[in-house]
Amino acid sequence: MYVAFDQLPPETRVWIYQASRQLSAQEIVAVLPSLARFAEEWTSHGRSLHASAQFLHQQFLIIGLDEGIAGASGCSIDASVRFVAQLEQHLGVELLDKSRLAFLQEGTVTLLKRSELKAAVAAGTVGPETFYFDNTLATKAQLDTHWPRPAAETWLARYFGQEEKSHLPA
Repeated sequence: MYVAFDQLPPETRVWIYQASRQLSAQEIVAVLPSLARFAEEWTSHGRSLHASAQFLHQQFLIIGLDEGIAGASGCSIDASVRFVAQLEQHLGVELLDKSRLAFLQEGTVTLLKRSELKAAVAAGTVGPETFYFDNTLATKAQLDTHWPRPAAETWLARYFGQEEKSHLPA
C-alpha cells in the first residue's frame, strides 16, 4: 500500500540508493508514477506493505517501509532491488553502485570515488565539517535528523584523526 513518505512513522526502515549523476526535474517527474506503483504493489508473503519511495536532492532514491505493519522478507527485498535495477535502465544511471561517496558542498551534491577520499582530505577539499550523505542510515528518523551531517560525525571521522562524535539512535 502506497503511503506518502512524510506520513511514514520515524521508525520506518529506509534504503538509500545514490544515483551516479544528478537527475533532472523532468526525469524525476516521469518516474513518480512508477515509484507510487512499486510502493502500492510491493508485498511480503502476500501481505501488502506500507511503503513509499521518493527522490531527494535529485540524486537519492529513498524507499521507506513501515515494518510496524509488516516487515520485508528476503523475496520482497529482492523485488525492491529488481525495481531499482529497472529504474537504472530507464534513467540511464547507476543506483546500486556503492563505490562513490556523496558530499554537500556549496549547496551542490558532489560525488567522490572512495579511492579519492584520502587525497581529498589531504588537499582540504573534504574536511570534518563537510556535509556527508551517509547512505547506511536505517530509519526515517535518522534520515530526517542526520542526513546529511558533518563528515566528522560519521564513520569518516577516522580520516580526520577523530573519533565519531555522536552515535545514532537505533
